[in-house]
Amino acid sequence: MGSRDDGTLTADGRYLIVAGRRWRATDPTIPEPLRQELVDELMAARRLVRGDPGAARPRVRDAKVALGERGEPWWEPTPEGRRVRLAATIRALLRHRHADSSICPSEAARVVGGASWRDLMGVVREVAAELAGEGTIVVRQRGADVDVATATGPVRLARGAGW
Repeated sequence: MGSRDDGTLTADGRYLIVAGRRWRATDPTIPEPLRQELVDELMAARRLVRGDPGAARPRVRDAKVALGERGEPWWEPTPEGRRVRLAATIRALLRHRHADSSICPSEAARVVGGASWRDLMGVVREVAAELAGEGTIVVRQRGADVDVATATGPVRLARGAGW
């Protein structure tokens, strides 16, 4: 791994070698449109580092955790690690979109869960409830704020008052 194989993946696909250094690779199971959105958010956050490092660093962290490049390894997820990654994904997607936009909880599940994303929908709702309890997000159904714990059917996640 000490060779200078710029931009090549290790045989197991878990690390990228750049200038002889090993970096954790992005989770390859993230659907391409969502992966690109998270990469765009990461790049936007990195551009802010010099001008506003206090605002930039949490954005960089959330985007990298959502992509699987930080936090627990994406190839060995634990229940707590998934929750952390889901919360980071929700925040990163909401930051990248317009302030009045929302996301579907399934988008966060698709980023973290790969082909088994449907199995994470209950956990996404639990994480959304925690973020809503903090005021970070609001949960909406047909345009009205709802309690995700009691809402049935599809909901959307949007930035909350404590954003």
